[in-house]
Amino acid sequence: MICRKRRASSRDGKLLSSFYADDALVRVIDRNNPPSKPREIRGRAAISTFWDDICSRAMTHKVDTTIADGDNLAFTQACAYPDGTKVFCAAMLELKDGRIARQTVVQAWDE
Repeated sequence: MICRKRRASSRDGKLLSSFYADDALVRVIDRNNPPSKPREIRGRAAISTFWDDICSRAMTHKVDTTIADGDNLAFTQACAYPDGTKVFCAAMLELKDGRIARQTVVQAWDE
């Protein structure tokens, strides 16, 4: 699990997107994307663009808590921008054939 934590904390969007199935779905729920209308990112190519954007930002990422149960994985992640703005993320992942098939991300940030 330590190896996965290091990878999730890395700033390598291509590496992170390589963990997803070709037809994976990522749902993002936050202030701008409420539960009734989450942002949906479909397919590894779109997920790669999503991770490239996040990894290109000047911010730190630290995976704090990780829980695995069969084909399900959950983790929390604390992020910070250089100006002190904090972001918190909780994610639930469903695995299929060793790849991420579905992921739901709930995030909040300092305003």
